[in-house]
Amino acid sequence: MDCPFCSPKRENLLYEDKLIRIILDGYPANRGHVLVIPPRRHVETWEELDEKEKTALIRGGVDLSMKTLKKAMNPDGFNVGINLGEAAGQTVPHIHIHVIPRWKGDCNRPRGGVRKAVLDIEDENLTMKERWKKNRLGGREEVESLRKALLSLLGEDS
Repeated sequence: MDCPFCSPKRENLLYEDKLIRIILDGYPANRGHVLVIPPRRHVETWEELDEKEKTALIRGGVDLSMKTLKKAMNPDGFNVGINLGEAAGQTVPHIHIHVIPRWKGDCNRPRGGVRKAVLDIEDENLTMKERWKKNRLGGREEVESLRKALLSLLGEDS
């Protein structure tokens, strides 16, 4: 597969160093929509990145993108997100972070921001209470299972 992020069009490349590449999104959700990607190798999942790469993408790439967009375009806010896997809407199998500048009035109902990415039309029509009931964890057991998994990863089993 020819990966558009491994070989971006020259006119879409804004910045590149050893750890990050910032390119214009080919199908922007808003003016100035950029992508932050690892530049030196094809990486499909977050788990494939080493800690230095993860830090560079977030601290270097996202931060630099936001500062640049603020200076050049003066947006009122940002949506920042990563689609991890096909089920999450990832269409190019190369890890990338979306940095989308936002302006007051650029859409009718911005409330919910990135949370709206997982809503279907039927979910949009639910009240907040109905959505809360549908999407919350199913009781103490699920919450405890999640908490135990987190503590286990931190080496704090108990």
